Amino acid sequence: MPRNALVDGLGWLGAAVLLFAYFLVSSRRVHGGSLLYQGLNAAGSVLLGVNSLYYGAVPSAFVNAVWLGIAVYGAARGARSSR
Repeated sequence: MPRNALVDGLGWLGAAVLLFAYFLVSSRRVHGGSLLYQGLNAAGSVLLGVNSLYYGAVPSAFVNAVWLGIAVYGAARGARSSR
């Protein structure tokens, strides 16, 4: 499959977003249950998932779909507990 600069850029952005989220939680700048952390995880997994699907990397796409599900669950759980 030929390279696609837009899809490549989305994949790199997704990787950067996930790494930034990991940095924030590891450096204790945000809590693992925070909406910011979960939102960054969701956004990063969607961007990497698009890249993975485009290039036919099914295992990677699967991991990112699960990652997205966990982020949505974490965000929903965090929203319920903050009420």
